[in-house]
Amino acid sequence: MLRTIPFMMATALLLSACGTTTGERAVSGAGVGAAVGAGAAAATGGDVSDGAVIGGGVGAATGAATDSNDINLGN
Repeated sequence: MLRTIPFMMATALLLSACGTTTGERAVSGAGVGAAVGAGAAAATGGDVSDGAVIGGGVGAATGAATDSNDINLGN
């Protein structure tokens, strides 16, 4: 479980910058975070819904905190 947390955070940070506005990045970060959280919970035997909620919250916060200039995905 402890090895999955840095992976989840790195994935959320990298993918949360998808979007041009703060709202778009927060929504995409929430979606990615929820998917990663649910997958990590399933892989470690945890509650999938708890993992999705926690991952979604972390992803949304990361997406909202990321500036569009932080990660340039080819634009």
